[in-house]
Amino acid sequence: MNRNLWLLAIAQGLFLTNNVVFIAINGLVGLRLAPLGWMATLPVMGYVVGGALSTGLVARSQARWRRQVAFQLGLAVAFASALLAALAVAWGSFWLLVAATVIAGYYSANGQLYRFAAGELAAPAYREKAVSLVLAGGLIGAVAGPNLANHTRDAFPTPFLGAYLALAAMALVSMGVMAGIRFATEPPRAAGAAGHGRSVSQLLREPRFAVAVLGAALGYGVMNLLMAATPLAMQTCGLPFSDAALVLEWHVIGMFAPGFFTGHLIRRFGVLPVMGVGVLLNAACIAIALSGQDLHQFLVALFLLGVGWNFLFTGSTTLAMQAYRPEEKDRAQAAINFAVFATMAVTSFASGALVTTQGWWWLNVGSTIPVALTGLALLGLALRQRAQAREQARVA
Repeated sequence: MNRNLWLLAIAQGLFLTNNVVFIAINGLVGLRLAPLGWMATLPVMGYVVGGALSTGLVARSQARWRRQVAFQLGLAVAFASALLAALAVAWGSFWLLVAATVIAGYYSANGQLYRFAAGELAAPAYREKAVSLVLAGGLIGAVAGPNLANHTRDAFPTPFLGAYLALAAMALVSMGVMAGIRFATEPPRAAGAAGHGRSVSQLLREPRFAVAVLGAALGYGVMNLLMAATPLAMQTCGLPFSDAALVLEWHVIGMFAPGFFTGHLIRRFGVLPVMGVGVLLNAACIAIALSGQDLHQFLVALFLLGVGWNFLFTGSTTLAMQAYRPEEKDRAQAAINFAVFATMAVTSFASGALVTTQGWWWLNVGSTIPVALTGLALLGLALRQRAQAREQARVA
């Protein structure tokens, strides 16, 4: 961990603080302002839809201005969108809040590239550890996010106005942190300049890249499906917001605390076995969530969900970096992030609709489908690689 990686880990933590606060409050603010109850998580959905729509813009900005300028642009958008969300809450405007979260999605799409930038700041032999350790910076978000939401929700007479204003201030802090990072120097490229290497469709025919995209998208999708619905489900069960903040805190700790050792596990056991454990942890989360709706069941289930996400997401990032070449990185990373955000957009809407109409139990039952699909994809790739290894040994 050099100075640049430490600063990038702090930036990752501030980015996750923004995400956690949005997840913790957007559904509740949406429930208060929405014309209909099933629309409560539309502000959450707006955040990820904005991220999906921004992946192409982010890729072009990264290609033209490179990491430093492009990341600062994302933070400027974070500052402006947080102020717009605060204005929406002050005015009681549901649709302005949705618009603010859509705009904030640009920052989310930018922040999703921090983990790839971490791999570029480390020697090739230590890339998976760099990715894992920078993701561990999300522990800042694990602690700061729920507590920030809880302590600022009533700072003004209008509930949660203070939380959005605090996010605007945090964007300014993050801009200062980002200014201290020295990324690898690359010459700027004109927007739309022709690149080299394989197209996205060709990359998706590479089995490792295809499974990396699937693992990242479905892993994030399941996590978002259950996490976005948790504050609403706990409120329905009569549990206070402070309990929901506690559950989200431990969930995000589960997401990022393993970052201190996930990279080591990948180097020792391989990326596919670690991702397979992530699938099993997701299954365990669902089983516990189906067993009851007390505080300890929400807490344990969401913690396991976080650890499972870490193994799947860190593994998918590592697997993807093994599958694309340096000249393909902008389009490859944009493709992965688009798949992640598109899946999250669907699950954000589905979480609100399902939990308010069908309940927490059916929401968890439905999440078994993407978990099973991810497990089958990993198994298929593992069998393919084993067959290739046997063939190479026979030829040798």
